[in-house]
Amino acid sequence: MPTVQHDGLRLYYEYDDAESTPPIVFIQGLGVGRWSWHWQRDAFSDTYGVLLPDNRGTGHSEAGLPPLVPRLPRALRLLLFTKLAGYSTEGLAADIEAILANAGVERAHIVGASLGGMIAQQYALDYDRAVSLSLFCTTHGGEEAVPIPDDTLEQMFDVPEGADQRETIRHRMGPAISDEFESNNPDVMDQIIDWRLEQDAGEVARESQGAAGVNFDASDRVGDIDVPTLILHGTDDRVLPVKNGDLLAENISHSQYERIESGSHLFMVEDSEEVNGYLREFLADA
Repeated sequence: MPTVQHDGLRLYYEYDDAESTPPIVFIQGLGVGRWSWHWQRDAFSDTYGVLLPDNRGTGHSEAGLPPLVPRLPRALRLLLFTKLAGYSTEGLAADIEAILANAGVERAHIVGASLGGMIAQQYALDYDRAVSLSLFCTTHGGEEAVPIPDDTLEQMFDVPEGADQRETIRHRMGPAISDEFESNNPDVMDQIIDWRLEQDAGEVARESQGAAGVNFDASDRVGDIDVPTLILHGTDDRVLPVKNGDLLAENISHSQYERIESGSHLFMVEDSEEVNGYLREFLADA
C-alpha cells in the first residue's frame, strides 16, 4: 500500500507503472474516490503509467480534521469550514506534490475533474512537474465564474428522509449524471454505488473539500498556466455549467477546448470513449 506522510497526514495513492514517462495523474472531484477514473484507467494503463491519489479525507487517505468537528451541527461545520478550517486547493495541491515526490515522478500529465480540476490548476501554478494539464468539468473560480446552481447544491448535500445509504448516494448523484444514463445502465449504477460506499469521503471530509471548491479563485492567475492544456466540458452539465469551460478556454493560452455535446458533469463515465479519444490525441501531441 503506497503511502506518504505529509502535513501530519498519511496519504494513499495507487500507481500503475507502465514504464512510460511521463505518467498520467488523475485527480478526482468532490468527495469521490478513484472509481471515477475507472474508464480512463482501463484505457490508458497499457501505454502510460497511471497514478491515482486519494484526496485527503477520501478512500485510504486520512482526513486530519479536529476530533470535535464531526460533533458540531452541520450548519456550524459548513460555516467553520468555509471561513476558517476547511481544506484549500493550495493544501490539496501540496498533497499531490508530496505524492509525486514519494513516487519518484519528476514530470507528469495532470488530469483533474471538477474539484480535481481546481486542484490541477493550483498544482500547475504552484509547482513545476506538470508536462500538460487536462481540465474536465471545472472552473477557474472568481466573480466571473458560474457557480453551482442552488438547487443542485442542495441536492448534492441532501439526506432524504428515511433513505438508506444507497438511496442517499443515488439521490445526491442526480445532478451529476443524466437521467437517460441512470435509467439505461442499472448495473453500472449499482457498481458505482458499491464503489462509492467503499471509496468516497465521509460526510465531514466531503464538506471540508467543498470549502476548498467554494474558496477557489485562480481567475487572476489562470492566464499564467504555460503548459499545453486540454479543456473538456459537457454542454448539459448541471453542476458546473458549461460557461465555466468557455471562460477557461478564453483565459488559458495553449489550450484546446472541446465541448461534449449533451455531456453531463460525469461525462468521463457516460461518454468515456469520446473523452478518452480526445485525451489520447492530446497526450500524444503534448
